[in-house]
Amino acid sequence: MNIAIIGNGGREHAICQKIAESSKVKNVYSIPGNGGTSKISKNIDIDYLDFNKLYKVIVKNKIDFVIVGPEQPLIKGIVDFLKKRRVKVFGPSKYAAQLEGSKSFVKKICKKNKIPTASFKICKKISEVKKFLQSNKLPLVVKADGIAAGKGVMICKKQKEVLNFSEQIFKGRFKSSKKLILEEFIEGEELSYFSIVDKNKITFLGSAQDHKRVGENETGLNTGGMGAYSPAPILTKPLEKKILNKIIKPTIKFLKKKKKPYSGFLYTGLMIKNKNPYLIEYNVRMGDPECQVILPRLKNDLLNLLLASENNTLKKIKIKWKKEKCMTIVLCAKGYPGEYKKNLSLEQLDHLKIFEKMHIFHAGTKKLNGKIFSNGGRVLNFTMLGNSFLNIRSKILKKMRTFNWKHGFFRKDIGWRIL
Repeated sequence: MNIAIIGNGGREHAICQKIAESSKVKNVYSIPGNGGTSKISKNIDIDYLDFNKLYKVIVKNKIDFVIVGPEQPLIKGIVDFLKKRRVKVFGPSKYAAQLEGSKSFVKKICKKNKIPTASFKICKKISEVKKFLQSNKLPLVVKADGIAAGKGVMICKKQKEVLNFSEQIFKGRFKSSKKLILEEFIEGEELSYFSIVDKNKITFLGSAQDHKRVGENETGLNTGGMGAYSPAPILTKPLEKKILNKIIKPTIKFLKKKKKPYSGFLYTGLMIKNKNPYLIEYNVRMGDPECQVILPRLKNDLLNLLLASENNTLKKIKIKWKKEKCMTIVLCAKGYPGEYKKNLSLEQLDHLKIFEKMHIFHAGTKKLNGKIFSNGGRVLNFTMLGNSFLNIRSKILKKMRTFNWKHGFFRKDIGWRIL
């Protein structure tokens, strides 16, 4: 089969590597891909949000199956567009993708179906924010309604912070939305629960915990993710039962009732308080960097899994896992998540010898004249399998220090919750 993978981040490099291992694969195309995918697939540098251009590339290269990595094309309706043209594609419809595209859409589903989540208020103007502030305790969580690359959420401890961030959202700081959600702050432990879904089945696809803040000890601005580890020790069988029965199943059932059944990856972001799960958010794709710690642990042929979701035959597949744990630490360009430089040389990569069971997934990189350069804020993911998180982390940090990229920085405390 000829496979196309849409996207250019660390998640897409991890997916590309796993797909390339399948015996069913003839050619893999990454659209647009990055410096890492260029070694295992053919990169095609086009704007994948131009669906007509993308379709021409799919036809020209005789693509049999399209895997969509990032959220923007899913929210924009790429799956509906391709299915109308009889192209096999993995991911949810435009309607179902609102689970990530609109936080207010999710909150309304929660309210209607009694799904445990933080109490909230959807606001369209600053007067509504001020009114909510009068009757609710701080801290409060302010969330832009649309997608914002992990940067549209702020935990505010002061009224001034709530009002300032709300004003920024209303003024269009995040192009996707001029509406926001105010939420009570739930103190607990975060958990990422992943599933792969078709019309008949919800299949567990691993757990992870990630680190969103840019600074050590969870300080500083929110990012797309500074590191992650899998599996998450907090996930027990009784807790998983609650997550499925109280949160995921009612959501999937609601979409089915609307005759808009869900298909694809489903990331459920949770806060665990007193052994009870509360829904923070849904993502309609694999997390990044969580994907990079889940896929290396997966024994199954990933392509078979994704095809089964598209064909609604997931119930025939049993997921098998390696016994090892996995961790990733993200190497970022200095200045991220604010202003940072691009086009910085990564030539040391050619000479870096990595440990067995270690992967370096490229995130913000590009290949130019045979050389690799930085092309984003999160640049590389140093990822490793092993039996002990402490041992894995020390080996990753050793290798990152050896790499010694003078333009970058990374957190040294990934996995602090369990270590």
